[in-house]
Amino acid sequence: MKRASQIINDIQNNKADSLFLDIYQDESMIEFQKKRYVDAIEQYINLYKDEEVEIFSVPGRSEVCGNHTDHQHGQVLATAINLDIITVVSKDEEKVLLKDKYTSNPVYINDLDMKEEEKDTSEGLIRGILYRFKELGYKIGGFKGFSTSNVLAGSGLSSSAAYEGMIGVILSGLYNDMKVDSVEIAKIGQYAENVYFGKPCGLMDQCACAVGGLIHIDFKDNSNPVVEKIDNDFSQYGYSLCIVDVHASHADLTPDYAAIPSEMKEVAAYFGKKFLREVSEEGFIKEISNIRHSIGDRAVARALHYFEEDKRVGKITKALKDNDFETFKACIKSSGDSSFKYLQNIYSNNDINNQAVTIALGLSELFLEGHGVSRVHGGGFASTIQAFVENNYVQEYKKKIEEAFGKHSCHVLKIRKYGAMKVEVGE
Repeated sequence: MKRASQIINDIQNNKADSLFLDIYQDESMIEFQKKRYVDAIEQYINLYKDEEVEIFSVPGRSEVCGNHTDHQHGQVLATAINLDIITVVSKDEEKVLLKDKYTSNPVYINDLDMKEEEKDTSEGLIRGILYRFKELGYKIGGFKGFSTSNVLAGSGLSSSAAYEGMIGVILSGLYNDMKVDSVEIAKIGQYAENVYFGKPCGLMDQCACAVGGLIHIDFKDNSNPVVEKIDNDFSQYGYSLCIVDVHASHADLTPDYAAIPSEMKEVAAYFGKKFLREVSEEGFIKEISNIRHSIGDRAVARALHYFEEDKRVGKITKALKDNDFETFKACIKSSGDSSFKYLQNIYSNNDINNQAVTIALGLSELFLEGHGVSRVHGGGFASTIQAFVENNYVQEYKKKIEEAFGKHSCHVLKIRKYGAMKVEVGE
């Protein structure tokens, strides 16, 4: 460990430049990251004192393919992105105290029982992760620190999963010699979110943030997903990942989201199964007429999407392994088309006059002809779309799309190869 002021000195003397390029994959952002890290360390010193500290980083994530397949125990392809949470931290004997824009209250390590009043709070997440670490036999302890995040909240980039990964990797680094497996950190984060935070969620977001890089996840056994990191240097293709915030309606979309897994499970139940992963596509096709009559057409359309999308994940994963970028792009386009036509998560049927995602996809198709591909991002209905755009066309796309959706609505990102990690400056 180094004293906080010494790390600042190392960063200002350019000893972290190559490290920041390796982590964030964008030379133009090195000066921004230097200032960001120095500011965070100075905040730590102001809050506590100039002492020996560690720095940890956890990225946000983007779903690349596998739209609404995880809740049916299907497959997904996801990636870490070069937006992250960073935390400057040191050990504390009795409590966890993190200062950031959420400003958590202290969580004492001798009091880890779940508290109803902490549902939907960062304190609940911290307490749940501490509890689960201890229950699984890992060492725990307190820490104090300062966090800052540029993972866009509400954009589908999983700021909450990144936060969970941060607590996990800090405990791994400070008390377990960085030996807690990244998938285990993801599972612990999911446990805390389900039980202590009170939100049901899958495991894709936590895995992508904790593991890093492009990862293929198979949720056939949801309690023990198979996570495969794809060995691929995405920068070789000359494309950037753009996330466009469409500034859609903030109406309650919970019923729209909930209807997708519900209808898919109705189709599975027709065959006496819990999830579509347990149903054969051939059997489903043979029974479509009867399913339409007993359940309805939209459920059938959404099941059609699931079966094809699940196969598409395998195809796009193979394309990356084979460095076949043309097939990768074709899969992104067909995934987006399937979400629009069959999954039908582009706008709410309860609010048909608000179709910002539809407009963003239409304009992207118009603007990107020959220069990239786009699709709905994440859960759908509102929020964001995703586009893979040629590097030399990114600024043109950004300019055009922001004329429609406003300044700073298009965020240009890079694929990040690292997940939850310790940042060792000047080592």
